[in-house]
Amino acid sequence: MYKRIGVWLVVLIYASLLIGCTPRNIDDNKNNNKPSPVQPVPSPSPSPEPKPIEKDPIAEQIKTMTLDEKIGQMIIAGIDGYEMNENEKGLIQNYHIGGFILFGRNIESPEQLLALNNSLRSANSQSKIPLILSVDEEGGRISRIPKVIKNLPANKAIGKINNKKFSYEIGLLLAEKVKAFGFNMDFAPVLDINSNPKNPVIGDRAFGSASEVVTDLGVQTMMGIKAGGAVPVIKHFPGHGDTSVDSHVGLPTVEHDLERLKSFELIPFEAAINNGAGCVMVAHILLPQIDAENPASLSSIMITDILRKQLNFEGVVITDDMTMAAITKNYDLAAAAIQAVKAGNDIILVAHKYENALFTFHTLNKAVLDGIIEEERIDQSVYRILKLKQDYHLQDDTVQRADIEKLNNKITDTLDKYMRNN
Repeated sequence: MYKRIGVWLVVLIYASLLIGCTPRNIDDNKNNNKPSPVQPVPSPSPSPEPKPIEKDPIAEQIKTMTLDEKIGQMIIAGIDGYEMNENEKGLIQNYHIGGFILFGRNIESPEQLLALNNSLRSANSQSKIPLILSVDEEGGRISRIPKVIKNLPANKAIGKINNKKFSYEIGLLLAEKVKAFGFNMDFAPVLDINSNPKNPVIGDRAFGSASEVVTDLGVQTMMGIKAGGAVPVIKHFPGHGDTSVDSHVGLPTVEHDLERLKSFELIPFEAAINNGAGCVMVAHILLPQIDAENPASLSSIMITDILRKQLNFEGVVITDDMTMAAITKNYDLAAAAIQAVKAGNDIILVAHKYENALFTFHTLNKAVLDGIIEEERIDQSVYRILKLKQDYHLQDDTVQRADIEKLNNKITDTLDKYMRNN
C-alpha cells in the first residue's frame, strides 16, 4: 500500500512539473492565433475639383472685337488743326483709331492743347479701349510742348555731363511735361549713336558718338519716362546715326552688315530691351547688306528675325511716319502699309492727312478680307497694343489744367543741380 501511495506521489509531482513548464500565455497565444477583427476600409478622399483654367482677358477681349476695331487699333493718325474736327471724330467713332500724334501745327497755347487732347478723349468715351495720344518731346530742338514751359536740354548736352541720375531725372521731367497736357506716349529717347558728323537729322538729338554713353544715358531716360507714367518709345531702330540723308526728304542707305550693327548700333537698343522697353520705332533706312529690297521699317528680316527673335523684343513695334518722303518717293502707300504689317510692325504711323489714315485703314482691312494678311497676324499686333495700354494704365479721363509754375520750378531746380558747373 505504501508502495502504491509513493507511485501516485511521483505521478502528481511529475504532472505538476509539466504544468509549470507550460507557457503561461497559452490562452494569449490562442487569442493571438485568432484572426483580427475586420477593420472598415476607409473611403478614398474625394479628388479635388480641378482648378478652372484662367482665361487671358486680353485674348478674350480680342475675340469680341470686329475686324474694323482691330485694324483701327493698329493706326496712329495725325490731326489737321488746333481743334478736333469731324474727321478726327469719325476716325475715333467709326474707325476705332488706336491713337493720334500731334505736331507743332496742332499746338498754339497750353489751354488750347489741353482742350484738344481732352476733346479727343471725350470723343472716345464710348470705347473700352483708351486712345494713345503721342508727341515727339525729346528736349532741345525737338520739342512740341508750348514754349511757356521751360525746355529741357538736347541729348548732346546731357551726354557731355554724362550723369546717369541726371538722365533719369530728365526722363521723369519729359513724362511730367507731356502728361500735363494730356499725352500718354512720348517718342523718346533717341538711341541713335551720332557716328557720322555729316548726319543731317540726328546731330545733337543723340547723347553722343560712343555706344557706351548712348546706352547708359538713353536707358536711364527711358526708365525715367516710364517711371513718370508715360510710354517711352525708343528710336530709331536699328540706328539712324550713320546716315547722310534725312528720311524726311529721301531714303537713307547704310552699308553696314549685321555683325557691324551688333557690335555698335544695336547695343543701346538691346540694353533698352533688356531693361523693359515696351515700344520701338523702326526707321526708314535701307541696309542692303541685310535686306536689299526693303528699308528696315518694311523688312521682316530686320523686325521679325533680328528685333523679335535675336533681341527677344516682345513689345509694340511702330513704324516711323509712313508719309515721310523715304516712303512716299519710293513706295505706294497701300503696298507699304501691307508690307509693314507683314514684316512685323504692330502700329502704322500715318502722321499727315486724314485721307492717308483712312486709306491705310481700308487697305489693311481689304488685305485681310482678301487673304493677303491673315487675321491671326492682326490679332498678334492687337494683343501687344492692348497689353501696352493695360500695362501703362492708359485712360480717357479728362486731364486737369497743369500747374505751369510748379513744373517750371522743378525743371529749373533739376537743371541747376546738374548743369550749374557745366
